Amino acid sequence: MVAVALLLLLPSAAGGKSSGGQPVALVTAEKQDQLIAVELPQGRVAGRVRLPTDPQNVIADPGAPTVVVSAKGGAVTLLGARSLIVLKVFRGLSNPHLAAYSPDRRYAYVTADGSGQLVVVSLSRRQIVAHLFVGLGAHHLAVSPDGARMWIGLGERAEAVAMVDSSNPLRLRLAGRFVPHFTVHDLAFSPDGKRVWLTSDDEERVHVVDTRTRRALFSVPAGPPPQHVVFDQRHAFVTSGYGSRIELVDPKHGTVLRTVRQPYGSFNVATSGGLVATSSLLNGTLMELSGLLQPLRTVRVGGATRDVALTVWP
Repeated sequence: MVAVALLLLLPSAAGGKSSGGQPVALVTAEKQDQLIAVELPQGRVAGRVRLPTDPQNVIADPGAPTVVVSAKGGAVTLLGARSLIVLKVFRGLSNPHLAAYSPDRRYAYVTADGSGQLVVVSLSRRQIVAHLFVGLGAHHLAVSPDGARMWIGLGERAEAVAMVDSSNPLRLRLAGRFVPHFTVHDLAFSPDGKRVWLTSDDEERVHVVDTRTRRALFSVPAGPPPQHVVFDQRHAFVTSGYGSRIELVDPKHGTVLRTVRQPYGSFNVATSGGLVATSSLLNGTLMELSGLLQPLRTVRVGGATRDVALTVWP
């Protein structure tokens, strides 16, 4: 179980601090209105917590509160960094959807489709401390590794991307819009911050653009859309839920190094400390893989497991 040993020793792929303990996948089960904790690699359900209606998306890190976004419930829930204890529930948001941490883990950014707002939550004060109108349909978002920039897709099938100056989280500034001439679903900055990977909602390719010039650099064959992408320090991982596949990709050139079958409907993906996990919205499974996409275990944990995040508990 080399992958598990790595997870105990290494910081999270997103830049969190090293933490020892039990690797855990946190999975949103939207039809059950629950967040489910699954111990890795055993696949044992370690706990469940009931949340506001329709919990769709989750982010987690050992050094920061877990953040769960409930779209239909109009709520954002903060839970303990290493538990399922509810710390705070923010209500009354207009169809909130996705969340992302600031690199220092002091803030969480949340997009609200209905109002077009980008909302800033202080994780230490447990308060909403800022917001910015970026455009109706504000949906998937990506934060640069230095925290100074954000790109936000305006819709699940976005024809435009809002660019935000987030160098001061309390004074966000809309820096412009980018029209890529293809529809955008998910977005992710490369670890060096020089490129943004834009997945599609109508093409079987992921497009990679230069963050400064917005010039297209290359594209990656990825399977039926929509796709999602995450990075560790050496590779990109690209999923196609409708294609039942996940790819290991060289992030410098876009070369597909390995393709592995995964359960149908596994759109969302997370990676941390040498493990990769995908969750199936359509059949309720969680799949665990090594950092080189060697399948480790697949377990059924809920009726519709939309999103997954990896963390470590005591």
